[in-house]
Amino acid sequence: MTEHIDEKMPVTSHLEELRTRLVRILAAIGIGFVACYGFKEKLFEVLTIPLANVLPEQSYMIFTSLPEAFFTYLKVSFLASILLTSPYILFQIWRFISPGLYSKEKRHAVPFVIFSTIFFIGGALFAYFLVFPLGFKFFVAFGTDTIKPMISIREYLSFSMKLLIAFGVIFELPIFMFFLGRIGLVQSNTLITKRKFAILLVFVIAALFTPPDVVTQCLMAVPLIMLYEISIWVVKLGEKKPAPAEEESEERDSEEKK
Repeated sequence: MTEHIDEKMPVTSHLEELRTRLVRILAAIGIGFVACYGFKEKLFEVLTIPLANVLPEQSYMIFTSLPEAFFTYLKVSFLASILLTSPYILFQIWRFISPGLYSKEKRHAVPFVIFSTIFFIGGALFAYFLVFPLGFKFFVAFGTDTIKPMISIREYLSFSMKLLIAFGVIFELPIFMFFLGRIGLVQSNTLITKRKFAILLVFVIAALFTPPDVVTQCLMAVPLIMLYEISIWVVKLGEKKPAPAEEESEERDSEEKK
């Protein structure tokens, strides 16, 4: 028999717990940042490979202010640190929400961390290997013999970080929907009936987070639609089934109404 914590924690206890988790997350990111900064040049080189492959000859990446290159390396190290410490970050998030769960649900801690990490990194890799090459090729194609692309490293990093994090978060959709289904906020039948609206919303999101070309937008929209369909199946698995006594009571009430 599973036990649930019935005692309500005061607001101050919740805030204290949140502060503890945030401090641990920031400490982990800080340690990862120091480690990644030692490889800042290599990390930035890897990040720029998709752009370097489509740049024409005599086109280079540039920086237009003295501290721009320095801050770019800081941001690259910070992004790499988030990816490196993502399992620990997700574990701390789980530890924050777990006190409100049943004992049986707390057993999902390890699968939650593993699958959340896989989906987040998988989304970032999807953007890096598929979206980046096509998107950059689209933009660079506007160059001519008299207009040569000279990309600012600050603008490139801002653009690429936004896409990497956006795809990573979006790929967490099935995990997020699973827990919404477990606590009863989302039902699989509702997701099925609202599918048309969800598809429309998907293309709106894709238009906001991707370059203004159909190919790149579809590269975000199609995986999102697939993730939505996976979420329906996942929510079905996570939905709480009523106890036999509750089922009998519901059947009795329906018969009485008839």
